[in-house]
Amino acid sequence: MKQEKIKLSPRQSFNILLPYAKNRILEQVKSVALIIVYLFFFQTVVLRMEIVEASTIAAGLAIVIGGLAFFMEGLLLGLMPLGEAIGLKLPQKTNALMISAFAFILGVGATFAEPAIGILKTAGETVRPWEAPLLFLMLNKYSQHLVYAVGMGVGIAVLFGMLRYLYNWSLKPFIYILVGSLLVMSGWANFDSNLSAIMGLAWDCGAVTTGPVTVPLVLALGIGVCRMATKGGDESSGFGVVTLASLFPVVTVFALGAVLQQGIPSPMTQEEFYKSENRQKVLSLFDSKDEFIGYTFKHLGPSQQVTLFDGNVEEMLTLLKRISTDKEKRKEVFGSDLKAVHQWALTKGTKEQQAAVFGTGKTMENPGGHPEEGAAVDFLDVGLRNSTLALQAIIPLVIFLLIVLVFFLREKLQRADEIFLGIFFALLGMTLFNVGIELGLAKLGTQVGQRLPSSFKEVELPEQKQLIRNFDIEMVQKAIDEKGKEHRFFFFRTGNRIDAFPYNEKVYDPKSKSYVHIPRKGPMFGDSYLGVILIVFFAFVMGYGATLAEPALNALGISVEEITVGTFKKTLLMHSVAVGVGTGIALGVLKIVYGISLFWLLAPPYVLLLFLTWSSTEEFVSIGWDSAGVTTGPVTVPLVLAMGLGIGNQIGVVEGFGILAMASVCPILSVLFIGLRVKKQQEVGLKEPGPRLQDKEVGK
Repeated sequence: MKQEKIKLSPRQSFNILLPYAKNRILEQVKSVALIIVYLFFFQTVVLRMEIVEASTIAAGLAIVIGGLAFFMEGLLLGLMPLGEAIGLKLPQKTNALMISAFAFILGVGATFAEPAIGILKTAGETVRPWEAPLLFLMLNKYSQHLVYAVGMGVGIAVLFGMLRYLYNWSLKPFIYILVGSLLVMSGWANFDSNLSAIMGLAWDCGAVTTGPVTVPLVLALGIGVCRMATKGGDESSGFGVVTLASLFPVVTVFALGAVLQQGIPSPMTQEEFYKSENRQKVLSLFDSKDEFIGYTFKHLGPSQQVTLFDGNVEEMLTLLKRISTDKEKRKEVFGSDLKAVHQWALTKGTKEQQAAVFGTGKTMENPGGHPEEGAAVDFLDVGLRNSTLALQAIIPLVIFLLIVLVFFLREKLQRADEIFLGIFFALLGMTLFNVGIELGLAKLGTQVGQRLPSSFKEVELPEQKQLIRNFDIEMVQKAIDEKGKEHRFFFFRTGNRIDAFPYNEKVYDPKSKSYVHIPRKGPMFGDSYLGVILIVFFAFVMGYGATLAEPALNALGISVEEITVGTFKKTLLMHSVAVGVGTGIALGVLKIVYGISLFWLLAPPYVLLLFLTWSSTEEFVSIGWDSAGVTTGPVTVPLVLAMGLGIGNQIGVVEGFGILAMASVCPILSVLFIGLRVKKQQEVGLKEPGPRLQDKEVGK
């Protein structure tokens, strides 16, 4: 008997969907709100610094929440049903070879669709090419190759993950081989000046891959394969693929680095970098000479700019004149936006450079304040760019899944309208999420990272800079400290308040008699270690709180409690993972602050993990190693990466990666330690059944 479709009016549909949508949005608010409020509180109350561009950041965070809600709903309605349907039918209609091929392609495609993968492409802006040439090359010129390498790693991981399900292989040999190999690679990289700079990036890439697209899709496929392969066997056999997806990308990124380092310069000083005899090797780091010139204009001062033109100032000014009128040349050097050229000339250009850009006699004055702050955000451009990225990430993956299901497996697409609605939601959600990261999350993370060092060192506050006109050099006075060192300063009045400001002759322009004052703040506790202790405490609390808010961790806790028949409680797992993540982020921050090699922080825990893995049961090994994957959520990853890079940039270290790597290894340690304790309790309970039963009978 054919069922008739129920027709609803628009009002009825709205009344049904509104509570559902409200619940979904509230879920994302709960997972994001705690960490966001904590960051705002720490910067404004503890560090006593205002949030720059607060309205834009707030709007970006709201967009992130809406984007996550749509994206997760799209996964549930569209992508996951496709993955599970294919997983059920593949073992029935194909062989292990075809399943492996499909798993590999799915792993690669899912990586491209990961929202957090885009943060790797923007991370290269803070890397200085003379300090870390290979890292700069991988994050800029070959950023797409880096994504391909990560995708290849995930593809290989999913391939082996499906083979594990089909043939019931143990996870332990994979861990021994992969971790052992990675420790050897990291040890080798630690003593290579170029490879050592990419160590943090490589290990962090393992954390980036286990996000909201890869994990649900792979697990959906794994569930389908497990049902057919094990026919209701061990429930814990579904664990383990997340572990492989965290380790294989580290191998492939190291391999990419080893290939790309051939023919590039070694780390050197900035002066050596701009010497003409090194020019050919240096140009290999950029797509073209024009891009190299553009990088120099944007990031370095007039002396390096003139050096790049071999001291020929006229040639440099001629190029700037051409950039202001020739759109094609401007695109090659500065990008297509003429406003960006004007902004650069106003904020960083000399008087001669300003005259070349604006025309003789038409130089413009910077009105003071923070120029970038008043710059309007082109929402249309941001939206179009990120929607294009979303289409490029999701549509190829969806087409591949549909082709396999409909044309290869010859299965009818069930609930097609629901699946296509889910795909639309996923596209919309990913677009909004990427926009929110660009406008809010990444800015907030970078800003907090740049402000944190003020607890133990003096930092500049460029957003509060002031242009002082009619500055008289005779107002500058001298002071002497207890060591006999001379310091120059001047008094400045703001309202009814008069402050003493340090004088810096580099920012004084005698021609226009203007002085740019950039306020400084810190250290909060002088020369003591209290400032470092404060940011370590901040990092631990942030990691602990953000982890407990992860929805995936709650789901894992429920599954583990069911599998272990209540002996490994959900709350015990969640808090042990949260403590591990908090400890890992704290150690990662220390790594950046003190410039510690990541190898010496990673090697001891991973060696210990190999021993714990050997001592633990297969069940707890799978649970423990997979627990690291659920801690790196779509909000945590871009936020922690941006924060680490912000701290590194403020302190002046070569690179700010490694926090995610530490946040991944420490929870595995904590869970396996707890697992051994639970296992011991189970063994004690099995050895003493008689007395327990007698006690119960006596109690009756």
